[in-house]
Amino acid sequence: MADSGGSIDLKEEENNSSTQSEDNVKFRDPLLTGLEKDSDDDGMESLDLDASARSDITVSRSSSLIANFRLDDDFDGETKDLFVIVDNPEKHTGTIESYITFRVSTKTTRSQFDTSEYAVRRRYNDFLWLRQRLEENYQTHLVPPLPEKHTLKRMDRFSPEFLRVRQAALQKFLTRLADHPVLSFDKSFHVFLTAKAWEFQAHKKQGSGFISRVTDSLHNMGASYMMKNRPPEFMVMHEYIHTFGDKVSVMDRIASRIVKEQTELLGELNEWAPVYTLWSNSEEQLSDTLVQMSRTIESTCQILKDIIDSTDDQLLQPVKEYILYTECIKAVLRRRDAMQMEYDMIVEELNKKKDEREHVKISDQTYSIGAFLGKDPEDVKQQKQDRLEQQIADLQRQMEMLNDRTVVANADLKADMERWHKTKQRDMKDNLVNMADRQIQYYEKCLAAWEDAIRAIQTPRETITIPDDNLQKTEDTDNVCADTT
Repeated sequence: MADSGGSIDLKEEENNSSTQSEDNVKFRDPLLTGLEKDSDDDGMESLDLDASARSDITVSRSSSLIANFRLDDDFDGETKDLFVIVDNPEKHTGTIESYITFRVSTKTTRSQFDTSEYAVRRRYNDFLWLRQRLEENYQTHLVPPLPEKHTLKRMDRFSPEFLRVRQAALQKFLTRLADHPVLSFDKSFHVFLTAKAWEFQAHKKQGSGFISRVTDSLHNMGASYMMKNRPPEFMVMHEYIHTFGDKVSVMDRIASRIVKEQTELLGELNEWAPVYTLWSNSEEQLSDTLVQMSRTIESTCQILKDIIDSTDDQLLQPVKEYILYTECIKAVLRRRDAMQMEYDMIVEELNKKKDEREHVKISDQTYSIGAFLGKDPEDVKQQKQDRLEQQIADLQRQMEMLNDRTVVANADLKADMERWHKTKQRDMKDNLVNMADRQIQYYEKCLAAWEDAIRAIQTPRETITIPDDNLQKTEDTDNVCADTT
C-alpha cells in the first residue's frame, strides 16, 4: 500500500511554490491607495494578479487613455463569435400579474448553435434563473451580477425610464456572459438564448434539488468559521474585496446625495422661472428683461436635468453594479474556502488513521476484546490493520480528488479575478473621465446661457437710448426754430 506522505509533501511543495510565485502579487487601486507621488502614471494604474503582465503603457488622465482601451475592444471584437442584444421591452397583462419581457437577439458563428440568428423574449425572472443555474454549475467561477428586482423604488417599474435602466443592466449582464470563455458555452445559457417559450419553461423545471442547495449553504456557513490556513494570495484578495466594496459604497452614497440635492435644486428652479414671467405682466418697462430671465432659468433647468440623468445612468448604476460584484466575489471566495476546508478535514482524518495504524503495529492485542472472546490476537490485529489500510486508501482517493478540485477552483477564481480587474479598471476610468467631461460641459452650458442672457438684456437698452437722444435733439431743434420765427 502506497503511503500518502509523498502526495502530501508534493502538495505542500506546490503550495509553497505557488505562494512564492504569488509573493510578487500586489494589489494597487486608485480608490484604495490614492495617487502616489513617486508613480510615473499618477497612481492610476489598477491592480493586476500577474504583475509581470502589467502593461508598460504610461497611463494619463487624458481622453487618449480611453481611446487606447477602445482600440483594444475593437481588436477583441474581431475575434468575438457571440453577440447578444437586449431591447424592445413589452408589457404583458395577465389575470394575476403584469410583467415586462425583453427581446433577446443573438448572432453567432459557433458550431453549437443550429442557426446564426435567434430572437426570443425573456422576463426578469428568466434572467434570474439563468444566473442561479450558472452559479450552481460553476461555483468557483465569477458569475456577473444582476440588478436587484426593485432597486429603483423611486420609479414605477413600468415607466419608460425604469425600463431603460433595467434594459441597460440586462444588456451588460448578457454581454459579460457572452464574453466569458467558460460560461458562454454553458448549456443553460444556450437554452436561454435559443429555446422557444414552452421549451424554455420545460427546461427551467429541471432545477437542482433542495438537498444540494442545503448542502451548499451548510458548506458556506462552515467556511466562515474555518479559514485559519487560507493561502496568502486569497487572504489579500479577500481583504481587497472588502475594502473595495466599502469604498465603492461610499461613492454610491455621495453620488446619490449629490443627485438628490441637484433634484431639489431643479424643483426650486422650476418654481422660480414662472415668477419672472408673472412679474413681467406688471412691469411693462422691464418686460423684456424679465422674460429673458425666465427663459434663461428654464434653459438651465434643462441643462441640470441632463446632468442628473447622465449621472444616474453613467455613474450611479455602474457603481451599484460593482457593489453587487463585490458580493458575488465574496460568495465565490466562501465556496472556495469550503472546498479548502473539506480538503483539510480529509487530510486531518488521514493523518489520524495513519497514526492509528502505526499504533496498531506496535500494540499488543493480548488484552483486546477479541482476545477475551477467544479470537487469535494476531488475527484481530491483522483485521484491524486491514480495515485501517482500506480506510486510508479511501481517504487518499478523496484527498486526491479534493486536491484536484481545489487546484481547479483556485485556477478558475484567479483567471476570473484577473479578467474582472481589467474590466473594472476600464469601466472605472471610462465612467470617471466621462463624468468629469460632463461636469465641464454642464458648467460651460450654464455659463453660455447666462452670457447670452446678459447680451439679450443689454441690447434693448442701447436701442432704446439712441431713439431717446434723437428725439431730444429733434425737440430742441423745433424749439430753436420756433424762437427764431
